[in-house]
Amino acid sequence: MKHARRVGLPLGIAGVTALALTGCVGDTAPSSSESPGAAPSGDCAEYADYGTFEGAEVNVYGTILDAEAERLNESWAQFEECTGIDVVYEGSAEFEAQINVRVQGGNPPDLGIFPQPGLLASVAGTGALLEAPEGVAANAQEFWTEDWQNYGTVDGTLYGAPLMASVKGFVWYSPSVFEENGWAVPTTLDELDELTASIAESDVTPWCVGFGSGEATGWPGTDWVEDYVLRTAGPDVYDQWVAHEIPFDSPEIATALDRVGDLIKNPDYVNGGIGDVSTIATTDFGEAGLPVLDGTCAMHHQASFYEGFWPEGTTVAEDGDVWAFLTPGTEAGAPAVTGGGEFVGAFSDDEEVVAVQTYLSSAEWANSRVSLGGVISANSGLDPENASSPLLQSAVEILQDEATTFRFDGSDLMPGAVGAGTFWTGMVDWISGGDTQSVLSTIEQSWP
Repeated sequence: MKHARRVGLPLGIAGVTALALTGCVGDTAPSSSESPGAAPSGDCAEYADYGTFEGAEVNVYGTILDAEAERLNESWAQFEECTGIDVVYEGSAEFEAQINVRVQGGNPPDLGIFPQPGLLASVAGTGALLEAPEGVAANAQEFWTEDWQNYGTVDGTLYGAPLMASVKGFVWYSPSVFEENGWAVPTTLDELDELTASIAESDVTPWCVGFGSGEATGWPGTDWVEDYVLRTAGPDVYDQWVAHEIPFDSPEIATALDRVGDLIKNPDYVNGGIGDVSTIATTDFGEAGLPVLDGTCAMHHQASFYEGFWPEGTTVAEDGDVWAFLTPGTEAGAPAVTGGGEFVGAFSDDEEVVAVQTYLSSAEWANSRVSLGGVISANSGLDPENASSPLLQSAVEILQDEATTFRFDGSDLMPGAVGAGTFWTGMVDWISGGDTQSVLSTIEQSWP
């Protein structure tokens, strides 16, 4: 989701961390009307190309809340000091619905942080979003792969660059429990099946799983399916499935879902520390992995962002309380991952709005935000060392590795009625006893 236009290209310096907020605008900073492009001194020099503004305000609307919203505001604090732009962020759990209401009511934000490319595309279809300005387009080409650029592109027009990212398909486990039992991290899906069977013979349940997420219940199940479609059927079939060039209930999709079912619908394999298979549908995804810590379950499938769900004091490291490996492929050493991210789209082309949008597409911003902790970005100008943990550093390296086959979360790319509708509810029906073919056929029939 993207923006408007530009006020000078950013400098593109990698490795920038959060800097001291000193001597930036104040009485010495000229307004853009007085001397645009004047170079501030000291720490503000790297922001000179964005321009300087007196009393300008840019409002940004998105889904990011609570502590993450505080870090977001901190990530652009020096940019505000040095440019004179007040970036006012509003977070909402109702963004997906309210962004359409605000657009239709003629009251859109200056910038929207879209959590799904599909939503970006639907809003772009109204004509309300503006084409990405020159600076954003240049940053997108420099710092993101063609795939990531395409996720912010609708009918050949780039509307913006990505913001943050996540790597999905991690399997969280306790290194000490694995070591005590002689269990090795699997390198193929077959080995993962074998490991699951071995764990089931011990006094530990192999998997703990939760599909619960309030009104969004079911989405963790879609992540399982997407991971397995990509790994068992390959990226071409994955793309065809997401674009509905093949039916949702195609044999390749049924095969992937059945293979997931072999693990998480088997009463001997789930739901460690929680209950039986029936508890998966109602167990909150954020709490579902916690039995890993007390050894009542061995593994939990969830994205890189799950690091933030472990209790305070939990050490996330290869020799710590918890660690994670990527769901492997059918062959060893075949890196294929699904993931997600946000995109910034603009409803205004005012110079200060363009400046903010361009900054958010830069390597400087990516390094500033990631250094504050808890998130990663697919921006190639990001220094992995700025990530706040070894796990997140490895996730950045996965995204930056040219050998990685990356695909965006499929449900986020599908029409909302499916991706955030029947696909979610279908996973609840399936885990609650529905058979694979009937569930997939129902989702197929719902495709608009």
